Amino acid sequence: MVASHFALALVAGILSATAAAQSSTAMLDKATATSAATTAPLTPEVRGDIFMARRDYRAAIDVYGLAPSTDPIVRNKIGIAYHQLNELGYARKAYQQALKLKPDYAEAMNNMGAVYYALKSYRRAISWYGKALKQDSTSQRAASYYMNLGTAWFTRKNFTKGMENYQIAVKLDPEVLEHHGNFGQVLEERSMAEKASYHFYIARLYAKQGRTELALQYLRKALEEGYKDKKDLSKEPDFSVLRDLPEFKELLALEPRVL
Repeated sequence: MVASHFALALVAGILSATAAAQSSTAMLDKATATSAATTAPLTPEVRGDIFMARRDYRAAIDVYGLAPSTDPIVRNKIGIAYHQLNELGYARKAYQQALKLKPDYAEAMNNMGAVYYALKSYRRAISWYGKALKQDSTSQRAASYYMNLGTAWFTRKNFTKGMENYQIAVKLDPEVLEHHGNFGQVLEERSMAEKASYHFYIARLYAKQGRTELALQYLRKALEEGYKDKKDLSKEPDFSVLRDLPEFKELLALEPRVL
């Protein structure tokens, strides 16, 4: 990911804080394996990947710059490095270069969306995430695109569309909501009522999946944040799997302290 405002930038092309760390580890493993398998010098891309793994983004940019300028993957990685440095103008330019070289490059499209999300241009972000999904909507990687799109809709207070996209994301990758750092980002400027609604929708999503522990966890958060329709919870169809659980009954009986 990066600073909290750019958590969405690095999933699927190294697009979120958690995902960035995971991708950086993969980069380092790749570089190590390459080095062990051959005595030939490491390519600029692999050397740049090593610097990315070390979070030395400025050095990574310098080394990536030694690679052929016709390589869209390297251009995208340069954009990611700039994105990590919060230099959004340079990041956008690098992503644009990647897309000029490879017009159907879904990862670069997703990263363009992340730039606009960071700039709080949510309509443009949504547009770019949609473009990425036109190129790839069924792979596990696409879960990140749906996650980003859903988060942008949540940020625009459209909980229905946010929920729809999160549902698809979770279907493609059941752990996508848990291994990305988006919750803090999407909620950091929201009111307590909006946070409550957001967590209520996530609780419904997990309940529909039968993941009761996570459903209860997010439902408790919603109640603590002042969710107002508590009396209707027992009638919510998505919570049918929870109704007979002692923990659910306790939540209905308790008056959680509003944070």
